[in-house]
Amino acid sequence: MLIYLLEKLPMKKFRKILITAIVICGIWQNVCLASLQQKIQQIISRKDQKNVEYTITIIDPRTGKTIYCHNPAKPLTPASNMKIVTSFTTLKRLGTNYKFVTVAGITQNKLAVIGSGDPLLGFQGKDFVRQITQALKLKGITQLDGIIIDSSIFDSERVNANWPRAQINRAYSCEVNGLNYNGNCIKISASVNGGLVRLEKEPHTEFLKLLNNVKVTTGQSAIGSNRTLQENEIVVFGKCKKAASFEVAIERPNIFFGTLLYESLNRAGITIANGITEETVVSPDFTVITEYETPIIEVLHHCNKDSLNIAAECMLKLLAARTSGRAGSWQGGREAVGDFLQSLGIEKTEFYIDDGSGLSSVNKISSNAISRILLDAYKSELWPSFKESFAIGGVDGTIKKQFYKDKYKNRVFAKTGYINGVRAMSGICIARSGDKEYIFSIISNKANYPTKTAISNIVEAIIDEG
Repeated sequence: MLIYLLEKLPMKKFRKILITAIVICGIWQNVCLASLQQKIQQIISRKDQKNVEYTITIIDPRTGKTIYCHNPAKPLTPASNMKIVTSFTTLKRLGTNYKFVTVAGITQNKLAVIGSGDPLLGFQGKDFVRQITQALKLKGITQLDGIIIDSSIFDSERVNANWPRAQINRAYSCEVNGLNYNGNCIKISASVNGGLVRLEKEPHTEFLKLLNNVKVTTGQSAIGSNRTLQENEIVVFGKCKKAASFEVAIERPNIFFGTLLYESLNRAGITIANGITEETVVSPDFTVITEYETPIIEVLHHCNKDSLNIAAECMLKLLAARTSGRAGSWQGGREAVGDFLQSLGIEKTEFYIDDGSGLSSVNKISSNAISRILLDAYKSELWPSFKESFAIGGVDGTIKKQFYKDKYKNRVFAKTGYINGVRAMSGICIARSGDKEYIFSIISNKANYPTKTAISNIVEAIIDEG
């Protein structure tokens, strides 16, 4: 009916109505933006946030226009928001079809395993050790002269110099190697049996030695561990009433894998004349017996949705290896990421790259830089795959317990970040109107407990006003 009436109007009046409507829409949009700006300023000006430093950028990805910013070019420590930088740079360089391929074969009657830097090998049931053992049995091999572990795709620096030393045996601080296995961790379980505390390892291996200092208690169970001066020897301490467990990061992951393989072959009746050696396999008579592939998309999901640190660090070192032609290193990764950021027009003053996961507090980056990376991703054919790697508000990943109300659920796709004094969240959200999306990056330093709520409130304000 409205269209019919407009068609009956004289052209002059029709134009006046059209112009008026456009002006009203423009005014309304400006009012909404002004309202959003006021809301965000009120949130970051709260009494409990007065000492918190923020860098915030919000972009309309369809136009590339910045609709709100606060200290956009100020580089702050991003914590795990660093994973956005690492993962998209690597994905753009290698593509969605890239696979980590770990190869096992025979050379001069020795079993050789060539690492690919795969962070998920042996992770969540990916039992490559059993796969190799079965491949050897199918070939009727009963004796080998040794086991060669080739992890030369990455350099020998397994621990970043700026990771917290007091946390180096935690699962999230595990070493990074060209051949990783089981997240480079062993699960330690404690239980009380006959009035004594019993410790068990999973996977069970003689590679890690446990010193049991756990006491029986009638109170709550609480156990932990410390490394000793002896490599791969740890003291397990605490109190135990009922079964409790935790994961501990091991040292020299490639030899950990080699030891698990050696033990598996012995159980299968395959004897090894000599021990495990670390070498680069260059022999022309190398014969492949089996291999394991992990798609980069799977690594991407664990990196961003679950915030798995080893996934990010392996992608950074892989990026270095593939761009430099040398063993993957943190330095090579820094250079590759820096080149990408500058190609987007991001100033050098807006970032400093130290590691791939954000565990290092030395990392610095601005919200403008992260927003520009997200915008570049949004405009590329990689966006569907990249967006799927983010946690979904109220649904899964690290923001499963945030944005769970019906009006916000399934509207936030983001990566969180948290280390001591740092809170961050960056990604994309869908306005309640349903027809608008907004890229956002919020990084805070000198953060406190209420900062998490403040950041959630900012994202909710974007959804409400969009």
